[in-house]
Amino acid sequence: MTKLRHTPDGDYLPGMGRHWLMPLYDPFSLLLGAGRLHRALLDAAGIRAGQRVLEIGCGTGNLLTALARRTSGVDAGGIDPDRSALRRARRKAQRGGLPVRYEYAFAAALPLPDAHIDVALSSLMLHHLDGPGRDRALREVRRVLAPGGRLHVLDFDTGDLTASVFTAAGFAAVTETGRGRLHRLRYVTLRADRDPPAAPAPGGRA
Repeated sequence: MTKLRHTPDGDYLPGMGRHWLMPLYDPFSLLLGAGRLHRALLDAAGIRAGQRVLEIGCGTGNLLTALARRTSGVDAGGIDPDRSALRRARRKAQRGGLPVRYEYAFAAALPLPDAHIDVALSSLMLHHLDGPGRDRALREVRRVLAPGGRLHVLDFDTGDLTASVFTAAGFAAVTETGRGRLHRLRYVTLRADRDPPAAPAPGGRA
């Protein structure tokens, strides 16, 4: 049974449900096929060198590790409320010589200024939050995204991540970018744009 951890900063769910199971997190993710999911999310995100990227709920850093290995020159960082997971993420970055920063924080209170990030990522994290917590996190992501920024989400397809959830948080447009199955679990990838798509120039093609 999973159990919420209570801290002065807020409550969170450890990656494996309980802290003593954390050593099993990476082997379990590998067995589950998380690497394939991360590739699907990064393919949809199309991150380029020079962009600032933030992952909310980064866990042990597997997604940002994959990003750093496939795209150089990205200013990447992750936040998570689980200090044990962050220690593992930092060790991976150090051992691999990867320029990825990890910081203790909750998604509903991001330690970043307004309009600071080009791309935000969320991988199998939003379903851990209740409705109000998810909505606060999405509003915070919208706040730290720069004009033209976007949020890319990969999560289980439970029917809860509707377009209205994102537009209520201030996002202008939501697009489904893919879906598939992970064993018997269905997943979906989404793109939420901070601003409306740019209008075509006069006389130009749409």
